Amino acid sequence: MSVDDQNKRDYRDTIFLPKTDFPMRAGLPKREPDFLAQWQKQDLYKTLRSDSAGQEKFVLHDGPPYANGDIHIGHAMQKVLKDIIVKSQQMQGKDAPYVPGWDCHGLPIEWKIEEKYRKKKKNKDEVDPIEFRRECREFADHWIGVQKEQFKRLGIIGDWDDPYTTMAFDAEATIVKELLKFSMSGALYRGSKPVMWSPVEKTALAEAEVEYHDHKSTQIDVAFAPVTSNCEAINGAKVVIWTTTPWTIPANRAVCYGVDIDYVCIEVTEVTDEANAAVGDKLAVAAALLDAFTARAGITSYDQYASIKGAELDGTILAHPWRGHADANGGYDFDVPMLPGDHVTVEAGTGFVHTAPGHGDDDYQVGHVKFGIPVPFTVNESGCYYDDVALVAGRHVYKVADEVCELLSGVDALKGKGTLTHSYPHSWRSKAPLIFRNTPQWFISMEKTGLRDTAVKAIEATNWYPAISKNRISAMVSDRPDWVISRQRAWGVPITVFVNKETGALLQDEAVNARIVAAVTEGGADAWVGVPAQDFLGDTYNADDFEQVHDILDVWFDSGCTHAFVSEKRPELQSPSDLYVEGSDQHRGWFQSSLLESCGTRGVAPYKNVLTHGFTMDGEGRKMSKSLGNTISPLKVVDQYGADILRLWVVAVDYMSDMRISDEIIKGQADAYRKIRNTMRFLLGNLEGYTASEAVDASDMPELEQWVLHRLHTLDTLIRDKANTFDFNPVFRELYQFCIMDLSVFYFDIRKDALYCDNPNDIRRRAARTVLDAVFNRLVLWFAPVLSFTTEEVWQSRFGADSQSVHRQVWPETPADWQNDALATKWAKIREVRSEVTSAIEVMRRDKVIGSSLQASAVVTVVDQDTLDALSDLDAAEIFITSTAELKLGTETNVSVTVAEGEKCERCWIVLPEVSKNGDLCNRCTDAVDAHDNAASA
Repeated sequence: MSVDDQNKRDYRDTIFLPKTDFPMRAGLPKREPDFLAQWQKQDLYKTLRSDSAGQEKFVLHDGPPYANGDIHIGHAMQKVLKDIIVKSQQMQGKDAPYVPGWDCHGLPIEWKIEEKYRKKKKNKDEVDPIEFRRECREFADHWIGVQKEQFKRLGIIGDWDDPYTTMAFDAEATIVKELLKFSMSGALYRGSKPVMWSPVEKTALAEAEVEYHDHKSTQIDVAFAPVTSNCEAINGAKVVIWTTTPWTIPANRAVCYGVDIDYVCIEVTEVTDEANAAVGDKLAVAAALLDAFTARAGITSYDQYASIKGAELDGTILAHPWRGHADANGGYDFDVPMLPGDHVTVEAGTGFVHTAPGHGDDDYQVGHVKFGIPVPFTVNESGCYYDDVALVAGRHVYKVADEVCELLSGVDALKGKGTLTHSYPHSWRSKAPLIFRNTPQWFISMEKTGLRDTAVKAIEATNWYPAISKNRISAMVSDRPDWVISRQRAWGVPITVFVNKETGALLQDEAVNARIVAAVTEGGADAWVGVPAQDFLGDTYNADDFEQVHDILDVWFDSGCTHAFVSEKRPELQSPSDLYVEGSDQHRGWFQSSLLESCGTRGVAPYKNVLTHGFTMDGEGRKMSKSLGNTISPLKVVDQYGADILRLWVVAVDYMSDMRISDEIIKGQADAYRKIRNTMRFLLGNLEGYTASEAVDASDMPELEQWVLHRLHTLDTLIRDKANTFDFNPVFRELYQFCIMDLSVFYFDIRKDALYCDNPNDIRRRAARTVLDAVFNRLVLWFAPVLSFTTEEVWQSRFGADSQSVHRQVWPETPADWQNDALATKWAKIREVRSEVTSAIEVMRRDKVIGSSLQASAVVTVVDQDTLDALSDLDAAEIFITSTAELKLGTETNVSVTVAEGEKCERCWIVLPEVSKNGDLCNRCTDAVDAHDNAASA
């Protein structure tokens, strides 16, 4: 080192480098629990309620998850989304309480307790019902405690000390009270019709408890011989039906045809060796399905001897294939009428529809409702035929297909047999295939009190996000059958009604109802079992004259009543709620049960807005399942990366559609988080020591600062608009681009020189710090609903650990005069030119001609006067981050970059001829150092 070098001054003490203790490495898994403990100590939720007392309310009513296991990624996604929405409303100056809740009754919990007894070789029916229900309650209570801590770990702020549960006595009493309203209005009735039934779980299921999987079924073509017909062609032919449920043949009571369908009668002349049909068979099928049928039946040649319209079949009577069977004891010696049916198509089968009114909704509606055909009881709760069902008594419906085929073949009725893989309903709990089974159940009528019309009107009055979801639920409600609300289980709220044994009429008595509600309020739903029936009936009625119903309410009725025992009863809430948020499956679940319950008892929907999100899929777009090994545990993500990374993922995806998540996707979010965190760190470092006395009015700021303020105005408008339509994906995209492209790559890059090297009193540096403060106060608070832990850390890093929580802040209003569209247009052109200059400099750096852009001098030729004027108003070298820049007007855009002439300033590294005149500093740095030295010696 030369003597001159040794004598050179070190200017680092005169430069304003960023100062902050905020670490680059987040360490979220370790740091986040500390903030949870702080929030707990501060009682943050109650403090927020106090802060916002008297403000306009925003109530998101929590749809209750089921209390039976650790939370999964779908739970985490949904709860985080709800938390983001609630926090964004709270930070807009509203009172946004959040009361979490749990669904506690129903089959999954009961199934678990039954399993315990099954292992002991003990039947549930041998256990005292009160004891059994106590064990179910304890099981649910355990998992509520587990899930509560898991949800809290995600940074979700709510009334965790006082959540709601459907098994609380007050909740059970309200559910009973709501049920009795339907009873008193006449909407509740007991009927016998086919319902979706699980033979494994021995109970009816709601559509929301059903999922569809591929299932291999036996398909058969069965010939029904005519008994009498006005259609001469049919008198000599057998009518062929097609079905994929051979087990329903014993329940056949009719055959439906299409009035306008063209049918043909054929006589078989040639068959294959494996054919079920025989030469000489005369068979009737739809003309459009003839080829498909003959292929199934093994018919290779035939004569078509008649063509008929479906309408000609009116009045035709057929015989059941087993009519007169020697072993049936007359069990099938009834007439099988042919009936016109609008549901008959020529899409598949034979054009004739086998109709078993005890095992299908269309069958029931046409056969029983429209034409009055009696509905037989053929299958018991276990899926086995009753003992009085001839030929197949006691057999299980899922094991009887081959036997049915043999019986049909034995009477020359089986004309085709094969297998078909198709989508088939399964229980979402046991995963077992379901059946439609005729059984006495309790229903709420969609028509008697006008419930359907009321619900459809309520759907129209509700805002649906995305808008297309309105069409889905509207179609479901418009077409749905009466609501099946009964289950044949033990754990849940009973259907607390009495039925007159002689008349079959429901007892409708307000005094009796009041006694029932009072008993359940005091002792929970167990009271229906534990209190003698006569105590409910009082002196007016004799218990011996009434049947006390012991069916259990569908859990969807339970959760459909939450608006009644949560939103309406809690003083901090309100009903209708502002928002319900659930997955798209809840159009047939909670959204609909809540709608029907509220419309049936109050005439309005329980919500003003409904947001539907999609399902979580793996990285390849497949549904997650344990069998595929593609599940992602939210708890593992939190342990490895931190909850804020998971929260960031929620808004980084389009959650109104199905969302993908995988280890690689989470790593991508961690990288995006790192960039956002570095933006926050830059702000903190460069705002060290900033006070309001340093602030500069917007009108006195350089254009670059005014442009940043305009961007804040644009963001503020977008964020409020999207937050109030619950669409945070665009919010994330815009904020992320703002952090990376507008701030880090552009504004910070340009202004680092002024922030580090300008005199503290220079207007440019003061304006920059004023803008950084405005950016900080918005960016941190805008991100707070999403990055709940990180923004708390950032806030405390600037204002101290004892400062008010970031979540107690309100998004600042952005002055209207910050909007400057003309300036935005101007700077868009400037950024385009800057981008070309930057590209040219990168070539020079790649070729090692220069190291830093400050070693470059740029000559820029532009083709229009507006762009030239825009750049001429500014210090172009400052914008390009070169030492000098020259602007020209020409016929084509061109950028020429050369090595800058002059010496490098030892303080700011700008290369200028003036440096040699000042020793080792440029003019700007000479003034800044003099000011620094004078201040130090003063």
